[in-house]
Amino acid sequence: MSDPISVSAPQSAGAPTTVVSAKPVVLPAPSGRGEDLQIRVSAPATGSDLPVIVFSHGFGWSMNGYAPLADHWAAEGFVVIQPTHLDSRTLGIPHEDPRTPRIWRIRVEDLKQVLDGLDVLEAAVPGLGGRVDHSRIAVAGHSWGAQTVSTLLGARVLDADGVPGEDMSDPRVTAGVLLALPGLGDSLTPFAAENLPFMKPSFDTMTTPALVVAGDEDDSALSTRGPDWFTDPYTHSPADKSLLTLFGAEHSLGGIPGYEVAETTDESPARVALVQRLTTAFLRSALSPGDTGWKTAATALENGPDALGSLRSK
Repeated sequence: MSDPISVSAPQSAGAPTTVVSAKPVVLPAPSGRGEDLQIRVSAPATGSDLPVIVFSHGFGWSMNGYAPLADHWAAEGFVVIQPTHLDSRTLGIPHEDPRTPRIWRIRVEDLKQVLDGLDVLEAAVPGLGGRVDHSRIAVAGHSWGAQTVSTLLGARVLDADGVPGEDMSDPRVTAGVLLALPGLGDSLTPFAAENLPFMKPSFDTMTTPALVVAGDEDDSALSTRGPDWFTDPYTHSPADKSLLTLFGAEHSLGGIPGYEVAETTDESPARVALVQRLTTAFLRSALSPGDTGWKTAATALENGPDALGSLRSK
């Protein structure tokens, strides 16, 4: 049984919006996963024709993380679905587990299982039934989660010979938000090259519209390139893409994984608020043709004083 929880989260317009969440909503484990898929579903308590965001967490996190984003998006009118992947610390699966080399693929399968089970997930949240628009679906993710969702947008993993692997894109997905997505595999450190072979992407076929968000001080231990590594998904993918570069941001982009969490090295409520505003505006416009919020938000960032970031589009 899922446990309904009511919380309040602020809307950008000012008045609080009640958000209703249910967790854990459980989808049965497919062959080879071994653990049922645990999911948190959050949505505004009112409204209809609600678009969907499926969010993939970073390494070690779970459906309980990323409240600064999940709560905000739900308060802004989205149904936010957060699966717990097998690498989550809440599951405690050891590195020597035989599934470990396949977890990157199982993560992708988790997202597809969520899309397949939308009816079940919708029914699990009290009062949500019949209010979800299954034709307007976006995916978003942070770090490893961004790598996971990028495959649904068309990115492919290169094999040892540099040949693109399986196409795992999903036509049900209209847009994506890629937060601190690792770049090309030509500058991996020896550890990453040996232990993380899936970190050799090709973005050439990542054709689905997306917003890439990178920090200009995100210096990863997995690459020898420095912070510009995280701009590769924008540089090496076809249009329609935008790149939001956050000034002074490290890998947590100001604290998007959670409030005051230990791994946030660049705590900045203002930076998180910018990510909230820009991602919300992008997703609204991407999922609702004719919506001008993204253009307005981009103009405000460009013309505002003391900008916290810069934006490019192609």
